[in-house]
Amino acid sequence: MTQLSKPEYSRNMRLIGHSHQGGRPDGVQVMVHRGFAYIGHMVSQGFSVVDVRDPRQPKTVNYVAAPPGTWSVHLQAHDDLLLVINARDLFADVRFADEKVYYTQSVGNTTADIQEKSWQSGLRIFDISSPEQPQEIAFLHIDGIGIHRIWYVGGRWAYVSALIDGFSDYILLTIDLANPRQPQVVGRWWLPGMHTAGGEKTDWEQNKRYALHHAIISGYTAYGCWRDGGLTLLDVTDRAAPQLISHRNWSPPFGGGTHTALPLPTRDLLVVLDEAVLDEQQDGEKLIWLFDIREPANPISIATFPQPNELDYVAKGAHFGPHNLHENRPGSFISDTLIFATYQNAGVRAYDISNPFQPKEAGALVPAAPARMMDKRPDRPQVIQSCDVFVDAQGIIYSTDYNGGLSIIEYLG
Repeated sequence: MTQLSKPEYSRNMRLIGHSHQGGRPDGVQVMVHRGFAYIGHMVSQGFSVVDVRDPRQPKTVNYVAAPPGTWSVHLQAHDDLLLVINARDLFADVRFADEKVYYTQSVGNTTADIQEKSWQSGLRIFDISSPEQPQEIAFLHIDGIGIHRIWYVGGRWAYVSALIDGFSDYILLTIDLANPRQPQVVGRWWLPGMHTAGGEKTDWEQNKRYALHHAIISGYTAYGCWRDGGLTLLDVTDRAAPQLISHRNWSPPFGGGTHTALPLPTRDLLVVLDEAVLDEQQDGEKLIWLFDIREPANPISIATFPQPNELDYVAKGAHFGPHNLHENRPGSFISDTLIFATYQNAGVRAYDISNPFQPKEAGALVPAAPARMMDKRPDRPQVIQSCDVFVDAQGIIYSTDYNGGLSIIEYLG
């Protein structure tokens, strides 16, 4: 058994396994499906497959490269399908060497002067009936920078955020997978002002970035997060023509970065997370909010989650604040009272929201600092940046890091 590094902090959680992902310890999104973890890379560009049927002894069994110049940071697995994004590797682009450019400006404007396309943009679809050996069966090409993130939990429809030609940044596309070997884009929706080719003009502040991070779909409602553009609830009964139900934006006065909206339909609640995107809270204090959505046309924030306070995480360096939530996917751990989140330099956190007006922290684990840096952007501090979190049906927590590999954690609460 591999010797595990001692976590910097833990409460009600313990580290039980770790993987360097075959020498590619940079990870973004992780999906655990049928005992295998599929991990999209930030620097290594492709994705890895890790056998976690014994979570204490994970084994990397495959790596699938991305095309040159292309990111595969996000992916989704369900049944026999694995959907993987293809987009321009923006963090390898000198234009984005300063991360403020990526997080505070329109990506479409920043990349408008690119003359020659040197990446693949679209959606790769793999057959994973043999989990450790993904076989590509289709590719959906889109014009533009590419896809950022996907929501797919089986069936006919997938939902992606994509930066396509003619738009300032990422918008919502609905994709028909009735035949997974012939996927088709059938609908799209964006915030007014984003369709630059249609003559639309932005009315937001210059240093704000309006872009769909992704949407989570529950029933016929898509809960979309638009970074500095806030939250939308969309009716997707007609996938070809989504309709706006409501739009809320609390930036300003808060710092924006709205990233993930997790519906809890049995309780008419919505957990909404604002991502911390700059070092030492240069983008302001970021929070996890709890909304009452009994009236979808009028979502109301009723509470915020407590922030880690056992030490001064702002002074620790790098990003301090929320990044992502475990998303209650079918086949994974599902709860409407226990919420898991990543907090970047403050690791992984669990929250009890039994009382929706008083969320409480129920557990935490901050992994050790990464042994080496995969992130090649200049002046990045060698500090843990817990990125994504997935909790399997047995309650085992899997969390990625941009540099530090896959942490496998047991919740003890």
